[in-house]
Amino acid sequence: MSIKIIQEEIVDEFSMFEDWMERYEYMIELGKSLPLIDPKHKTDNNIIKGCQSKVWLHAEFEQDKVVFTADSDAIITKGIVAILIRVFTQQTPQSILEANTNFIDEIGLKEHLSPTRANGLVSMIKQIKMYAIAYQTQQQS
Repeated sequence: MSIKIIQEEIVDEFSMFEDWMERYEYMIELGKSLPLIDPKHKTDNNIIKGCQSKVWLHAEFEQDKVVFTADSDAIITKGIVAILIRVFTQQTPQSILEANTNFIDEIGLKEHLSPTRANGLVSMIKQIKMYAIAYQTQQQS
């Protein structure tokens, strides 16, 4: 499934909720459904810098696609990273790099996060794109 279609699904899902408390609850549920990162990948090297809470992001390259796993020690942050993983896992490095993240604004996520969480969100996206650059470079060499 393409990144754009996944993003549209997420926008549709969030539009079903009338207020932000319901959306936060939904994000917490998404976080609970996040596939668990292998404990051996919960290292300092995989911690995303710039997040208030701890967020571990691990990527592997399988059959020309980037596969992400993640975890966080904060429930809202875990929900945020779950959304990003859903969008970007099992995608090619090229499609990750070409993807826009307007869906985040469409669901109103950034405006409903504290400034430190919003910075963490930006850091998560940046790290996902850095993995895509690394794997794309590896593919080309």
